[in-house]
Amino acid sequence: MQHASARMDEVGLATLVASTLRVSTPLILCALAATLSERSGVIDLGLEGKMLMAAFAAGSAGAVTGSIALALLAALGVGLALSMLHGFGCVSHRGDQVVMGMAITMTAAGLTVVLGAAWFEQGGQTPPLADAARLAPLLTDAAAAARAVPLVGALLGLGLLGHNALVYGAFAAVGIVWWLLYRSRFGLRLRATGENPAMVDAAGVSVVRMRYLALAGNGALCALAGAYLVLAQNPSFVPQMTAGRGYMALAAMIFGKWHPVGALWACLLFGFLDAAAIRLQGAPLPLVGAVPVQAIQALPYALTVVLLAGFFGRARAPGALGVPYVKEG
Repeated sequence: MQHASARMDEVGLATLVASTLRVSTPLILCALAATLSERSGVIDLGLEGKMLMAAFAAGSAGAVTGSIALALLAALGVGLALSMLHGFGCVSHRGDQVVMGMAITMTAAGLTVVLGAAWFEQGGQTPPLADAARLAPLLTDAAAAARAVPLVGALLGLGLLGHNALVYGAFAAVGIVWWLLYRSRFGLRLRATGENPAMVDAAGVSVVRMRYLALAGNGALCALAGAYLVLAQNPSFVPQMTAGRGYMALAAMIFGKWHPVGALWACLLFGFLDAAAIRLQGAPLPLVGAVPVQAIQALPYALTVVLLAGFFGRARAPGALGVPYVKEG
């Protein structure tokens, strides 16, 4: 009996790890998107809208064509277009970055419902995607073999292996963005653009070009985050399916001090709370008893508020963040 109980605990832990990784993936991609744009000096409150529009594009293209490649291309096209629009308003025309970001998010919230209802007549939803248009798990044979390993088999087989490509890609993207920012000439220029754009301009590097390049990376990562929601988590697009993940990713990026690795740990914390909330629904807690489902579901969002309130003033933002650059002379 004790062996069976221990086995169940091991499987439960592995399942929680797997759920944490899956839930954290869109947050990680979106937090990396925010890191790129804000390191260049551009505040991005449009993460939620970009992710939502990309999810709608992926759901629509996937439902119509049945092709995962076209669904990803549609999401990337929409994400890049919205980021270029963001740059056009904030970088080229020096508009208010906060207002522009909120405008993108609010427009996306309404436009996805209107287009979804007009095109598919399902209340804003898209039809369910065929299996061929969804991300399949990888390393399934290795996952099955790993379960036979003593002590850590369940953790390896159920927790760490058998995820889809975007889950592993999100963690790879953390390393790529870290290398790009801290080990490449481009990253040095990008960080300098967010700290002292006048110095970058004096060195003969275009501030506008650097910020547009950062926004291009931002749009691609937001697109992948949005596509993941439809191609991996849900079988179809549902209105407002991002459910505040863009703001949670922004909070994770701030908590991580505008650093990709710091943002990763914060996203994993959010993902763990979300995954744990699902498992805790209806389960009695010691000294507390049954906790209302609504209170459990609110945990990740409550933590977002706490992190923003408690750490925004302590974390040092890039020096020129939110300040439009005006070339002298």
